[in-house]
Amino acid sequence: MTFKKVRYYIFLRDVIILAVTAFGGPQAHFAMMLDMLVNKRGYLSEKEFLELHALCQFLPGPTSTQTLTAIGFKVGGPNLAYLTLLVWIIPAFLVMSTAGVMITSLEEYNISLDFTRYIQPMAVGIVSFSAYIIIRKVIQTRLAVVLMVMSAIASFLFRTPYVFPVLILIGGAITAFDYKRHEREEKNRIKIQWANFFLWGGVLIAAASIGAVTHWRGIDLFENFYRIGSLIFGGGQVLVPFLYTEFVEFKEYLTSEEFLSGYALVQAVPGPVFSFAGFVGSVSMREYGTFGQYLGGFLSAVGVFLPGAFLIFFVIRFWDELKKFRIVKASLNGINAVSAGMILAAALLLSLPLYDASLPVSESYLNVGIMVSTFLILLFTKIPTPVLIIVGLLLGIIL
Repeated sequence: MTFKKVRYYIFLRDVIILAVTAFGGPQAHFAMMLDMLVNKRGYLSEKEFLELHALCQFLPGPTSTQTLTAIGFKVGGPNLAYLTLLVWIIPAFLVMSTAGVMITSLEEYNISLDFTRYIQPMAVGIVSFSAYIIIRKVIQTRLAVVLMVMSAIASFLFRTPYVFPVLILIGGAITAFDYKRHEREEKNRIKIQWANFFLWGGVLIAAASIGAVTHWRGIDLFENFYRIGSLIFGGGQVLVPFLYTEFVEFKEYLTSEEFLSGYALVQAVPGPVFSFAGFVGSVSMREYGTFGQYLGGFLSAVGVFLPGAFLIFFVIRFWDELKKFRIVKASLNGINAVSAGMILAAALLLSLPLYDASLPVSESYLNVGIMVSTFLILLFTKIPTPVLIIVGLLLGIIL
């Protein structure tokens, strides 16, 4: 067995570990990937990792999934990248699709998911800690501080996914004017391979056309999620309003209670938050039996993850040459600062439900206490995130 194959197997093993232990959404995933894949394994440098993360922030799709897939591409090319994508999404997809099957089977018994009530404030604490780690690493100048703060304010006030690419473009453009402080590098002519871009557009058109002809719900789900996955910027939390409007309010495939129960459960599941698509697809196919529910979950998950994969494979092939241009390198400073602001805004937005006026005062105080305690435990101890989540689940079951 060659050294490269051994390295690839070790990398996939690390991805599996992340897939079953990475709780807390894309911001928490970022910190865990940085620790395992960069600091411990050295698959790439911290600078390369931050650049890839900034690139993925600029593209639509699940940021943590794209970042991990891009690392797989850097380590072993497209084949390893596709394997990385599959290994990363399968555990969470199976759990959430199974949850969809269970919730439709057990609703007549009025089974409650209240045992997950401690997970949400813990997740906010995890995201807040990730924001702290990222800010500490990427914010190095006064201009970066200003861009971060302005980005956080804009992301907080303008709650639309389309604000993210606009902010990234503005942040990159501002620091691009400072390109002269970067050294010149020898550059090769950029060769753009359009195959994955055309593949992205072709799948969208084909799915819409087949759905219009067959009117089969499975194809419709794939097309709906593929379209949503092509529009989402900013991580899993931005996915929720899209799905709620489409599948609860407009198509009425799920009730509000089912949707909220699934969203609470996905907070307790490791891996990509976009795996929530598996739950929504599974419940949406309840009329087609258990096999149909798993098929609906699979088609929904594939639909939401594929656009980001196609787009990152398209861009990453010429990214190494593109980033050699001084103006591009300078713009990355602004992109990193703006991305840090977005993560800070996400932590603030996720904390708002903890202060919901409809909650009893004692419950609001408890939520805040859990959030702050989670942050402090992660800051001052080495207790792994999965342990905290398991404790939260046990407390929910017992209490």
